[in-house]
Formats: sequence, structure tokens, C-alpha cells
Amino acid sequence: MSAYFITGTDTEIGKTFVTCTLLHAARARGLKAVGMKPVAAGADTIQGEFINEDAARLRAAGSFDPGLALLNPYCLASPIAPHIAAAEEGVRIEAGRILAAFDELARQADVVFVEGVGGFRVPLDAGYDTADLACDLALPVILVVGMRLGCINHALLTAEAIQARGLRLAGWIANQVDPAMLRFQENLDALRLRMDAPLLGVVPFQPGGEAASAAASVSLPA
Repeated sequence: MSAYFITGTDTEIGKTFVTCTLLHAARARGLKAVGMKPVAAGADTIQGEFINEDAARLRAAGSFDPGLALLNPYCLASPIAPHIAAAEEGVRIEAGRILAAFDELARQADVVFVEGVGGFRVPLDAGYDTADLACDLALPVILVVGMRLGCINHALLTAEAIQARGLRLAGWIANQVDPAMLRFQENLDALRLRMDAPLLGVVPFQPGGEAASAAASVSLPA
């Protein structure tokens, strides 16, 4: 079994789409792959299920449906910062519950992709954030870089924060979220020169695109 923690340079940079793309890439290699969204903020009742959209997309992209209790242990109603949503709903986010769910998924799959929420240091309660969760899981990290103005600074700072926690940056993926970004190739080249980790793929801009069709644009870490 192998597993990776997926984080991003910011929110709304296509982290879930890239995670789904990685799931399809793993399945294409014959691996039994599953995604996990430990904490999600923003959910609706769909066909009798209270579910977050990102969690639903991960479930659809995986090799099997592990059930929402394992895939998404904490599903919060409001689409706001998770520590605020949790406080408003009287929910305490506990690492032990997440780790137990991850351990069960790891027993069922060949590879698990654990998608964080927002960027690398999003608070989950007063003294715990997604960086702490990544450390507790002790997984190598894949960084999704949303390719838009400011991405170089955000990517380099996030990479430093990951490595400062003693975590291995297994690679990064450039996701072209802004089709009008000026000097896209120059920005990509600048990141390749400065990032101390392999580039695992460049995902082209594709509004409404299917993650399965993008799987050929990424590779799994060596």
C-alpha cells in the first residue's frame, strides 16, 4: 500500500480535480485506488445523502465506494473555513477519528490519496491545522500548484512549509486554472528551476473537463 497527502497553494486551485486525475492514473496502472477527504466544509442533501461535492467527486473517481464515514469523516454544512464551521455546528474535529478512517482505507486499497482542505495550513480547531494532520498521517506530500499570477511565491512558500515539518515533498503538479495567464511557460520554467521535487504533470485548463481524460497528463511519484 502507498498513500499521499494532497495539498494546494491556495483554495479553489483545482485540488480535487487533480486528486481525481491521480485516482484515474493509478487505476489505469491496475491499482486499487481510493480518495479520502478527511474534512470538508460545504454540503447539501443529495438523494438522501448529506454530502460534500468534493467528496462525491472523489468517491466517483475511486476504484470502489468505501462509504462516506471513511471517505469523509467530517462533513460540515457551511462553505466556510472548517474551524469556524465546526465551532458553529458544535463539532470537534479529532485526529484519532481521521487516522482510524485512513487506516481502514489503507487496508482496503493499493493506494490512498488524502486530499486536504484549502492550502497547507488551514485551521481545523484552535490548536490543530491541516499541516498537523499531514504530520500525524506521516505521508509524502503532492503539491497542486494553481497556475495563476502569484503562483511562484505561493508554491515556494508552501514547499518550504512542507519540508519544515519534516515531510517529504514527493512531487508537484501544475494545474492551469487561469487560461489567460500571461507567460505561463516562463512561470512553469521558474518553478521547475526552484522546486526541490519532481514535476509530476501539467494539467491543461479544461472547464467542465473529465478527470479521467486528464489522467494521461500526470504520473505517480516514483
